[in-house]
Amino acid sequence: METIDKVRGKIYIQKYQAMNVIEGVKIVDLKNHLDEESDFGELLRLTDSGKLELFPNFSLKQINRTRLNPGSVKAWHVHFQQDELWYIFPSNSLIVGLWDIRARSKTQDVTMRMVLGGGNSQLLLIPKGVAHGSANISLNHVDMLYFTNQHFNSKDPDEGRINWDILGSDFWKPVRD
Repeated sequence: METIDKVRGKIYIQKYQAMNVIEGVKIVDLKNHLDEESDFGELLRLTDSGKLELFPNFSLKQINRTRLNPGSVKAWHVHFQQDELWYIFPSNSLIVGLWDIRARSKTQDVTMRMVLGGGNSQLLLIPKGVAHGSANISLNHVDMLYFTNQHFNSKDPDEGRINWDILGSDFWKPVRD
């Protein structure tokens, strides 16, 4: 089809292929039950022996909550002993970045970007050795729950830090089309 001069040669097709997935990272879609007055969703279910049904090798030790301020970028941090499960409420939206910095991983140096929340109910498993962070690009606070398989120890924290912009500050900006 013929187009006007302003856009001729500038139209592109958006790509919908699956993203690269870092070894050990798991994204689980949760069922969100809606009715006319509310919604309900299970986050985690335990077996009779106390294991997480969706993550049987994850030994739950601590449940944490954090609130991210509008415009904040919380990155990069990495744990060497701890795995995490992240949950963002469907009514919130958060850009999440993951970066495989493990030297012997099949997906070494692979990055992932995704949006958690945004109307979806999902759990994100982040294995130890995968650097992670987030950007709240909304005008509202974002509340996050995260579950760990290690106890936090303020005297010996398992939390390495990497400069937020090591992959470039554009990593944390929304992709605009």
